[in-house]
Amino acid sequence: MPSGEDTHKFEFLSDEWIAAVALLRDEYHTEGLRAPVTLRANLVVTEVPFSSEDLLAYVDTSGGGLVIDRGQLEGPDLSIMVTWATAKALLVEGNPQAALSAFMEGKVRIEGDVGKLMAFQSGVVDPSTQQVAARIRALTA
Repeated sequence: MPSGEDTHKFEFLSDEWIAAVALLRDEYHTEGLRAPVTLRANLVVTEVPFSSEDLLAYVDTSGGGLVIDRGQLEGPDLSIMVTWATAKALLVEGNPQAALSAFMEGKVRIEGDVGKLMAFQSGVVDPSTQQVAARIRALTA
């Protein structure tokens, strides 16, 4: 998918979405993407609209850019149990208020270094990372 031509939309965390995000990550790899904070987090995503089971995924910024994939990391900074809608609001829409509201309602459980998550949410991101984030939003249904 050439730069700027994200015409297809995919459900957040679906196999197709994961593949499309990986293509973006590969496309921008040479740009020297930098996450605001190094974060390695395992996710248990509940209430997934396209699955009857919880989805295991992870977020990893230790390589510079944002990696979101299925599976679990060894020795993560934190583990988060979160609803699909809240994960989408936080990771795709960049809406930390949705995560805070869900946390206050008991819909999010966090084990580990919460400070890293807070720093990640409030950190300043470079222009290339902002561009990737916009393209991820554009390809997410």
